[in-house]
Amino acid sequence: MDEIIKKNGVLFGVITGLISVLITTLIYSIDLKLFISMWIGFASIGAYIVIGVILLSKTKKDLKGVFTFKDAFTTYFISAIIGILISVTFNFILFNLIDPAVKDTLKDLTIKYMADTMQKFNTPASAINEAMKKIQENDPYSAIELVKGSIFKIAFSALFGLLLALIFKSKSSHE
Repeated sequence: MDEIIKKNGVLFGVITGLISVLITTLIYSIDLKLFISMWIGFASIGAYIVIGVILLSKTKKDLKGVFTFKDAFTTYFISAIIGILISVTFNFILFNLIDPAVKDTLKDLTIKYMADTMQKFNTPASAINEAMKKIQENDPYSAIELVKGSIFKIAFSALFGLLLALIFKSKSSHE
């Protein structure tokens, strides 16, 4: 594997992880309700897309324009894995070691938000009650749930990485 690919993948993975930690810390410090805010979620996804585009643009430039699909995907995937690991590790520490009580507050906020949302869509009361029961029984910040979430994030990142690799790969000389 090319050193530029490793170096950029690791660097941008750390940057992504630190941005995730910063976002989580700011939300934690400012207002816990922001954890369930849809616009914060979309803004975060937008930031990660921009970071991925910058990463692949920089790496392609560093490789003097010779960027295979495999190299583009590998660069992005290294970055994604490192960013996810940093983020998940921080979330585990924050919600299980530093302030475990905040999990209950977030669960209550989530239940209220989900119930309100489901009521707006005229969801039957029995379905709302069942959904609330499932949320009540779940601990999204437990080690097992964080690992499950990480697997989903890695799978989503892989799919997104494939798309970005298609966009950023060098054009073949046959085109």
